[in-house]
Amino acid sequence: CDIELETHPWQPFVPENARVLVMGTFPPQPKRWSMDFYYPNRTNDFWPLMALIFRGDRHALDSADGKGYDLQAIKALLCEKGIALSDTGHKVRRLAGNASDKFLEIVEPVDLEALLARMPCCRAVATTGEKAAGVVAGLMATPVPRMGECVKTAGGLIVWRMPSTSRAYPLKLEKKAEYYAAMFSALGL
Repeated sequence: CDIELETHPWQPFVPENARVLVMGTFPPQPKRWSMDFYYPNRTNDFWPLMALIFRGDRHALDSADGKGYDLQAIKALLCEKGIALSDTGHKVRRLAGNASDKFLEIVEPVDLEALLARMPCCRAVATTGEKAAGVVAGLMATPVPRMGECVKTAGGLIVWRMPSTSRAYPLKLEKKAEYYAAMFSALGL
């Protein structure tokens, strides 16, 4: 295949106290990044919904100029709450030259078993969208949960499927935040 094979640009972010691993699919192209970290695109709702849930203000994790995000504040929040981040795709091909999951071929998924082995306190995996949920279900030998619901693995890990944080997914930020807040609450975060 002559479509470029891309390798994930970042190592998983794993706080010492990680209790939940949040997994998307793969980052957008670098030209869309506002920072060199997960969910870097300003047109993605992930950081605004995290700010809304944990800081009560959708802009609480914005950079001072409002054009990006405050990476130090983001990492502090993730460490405080015990939230690890990774994506399901380690090596991918973009079949349409964009970040759409529909046109993303996961050539090599992340080594989820090795990643979870680094997180002894982790009790749950939460996927941000349908494609990530399908990849995790395949890796963990579980059914794909319905949106906002969870399944248990044979080993007792809880796998949640959350709505996509992409703005292309037609659900208001506040409604997406309700789903995520319910999941975080169920996990004691």
